Amino acid sequence: MEIIIDIEDSTPLFTQLIDQIKGAVLKKKVRPGDALPSIRQLANDLRLNNKTVAKAYRLLERDSVIQTKGYRGTFVHPNAVANCTVDLNEWVTQKLTETIAEFKQAGVTDSEIRIAFSSVMNKQNI
Repeated sequence: MEIIIDIEDSTPLFTQLIDQIKGAVLKKKVRPGDALPSIRQLANDLRLNNKTVAKAYRLLERDSVIQTKGYRGTFVHPNAVANCTVDLNEWVTQKLTETIAEFKQAGVTDSEIRIAFSSVMNKQNI
């Protein structure tokens, strides 16, 4: 699997990494069960900050595209192919759009929506 990061691209580096790993899974360049490089190794190979690679791996693991097996390493998830097509950001955007449309239809102002959203998010971080 070859990964090429373009630092001139406006797409965040971690997103480029996620997209390329998902692309490799969909094109069967890596298969379920295949080992992936460690965070440190991939960061060194791509000349990226460890935190950038860690963020990409964390999001890929959240989406069940990869799985970490403790000290044994990181591997392509058994259901990675199906999970690559799920886009949580798109889903969240869709749900928020629907909810905001309902609020606006009920007469809620933009300011009230922002204040309520901020309040709910702050309570979730407790």
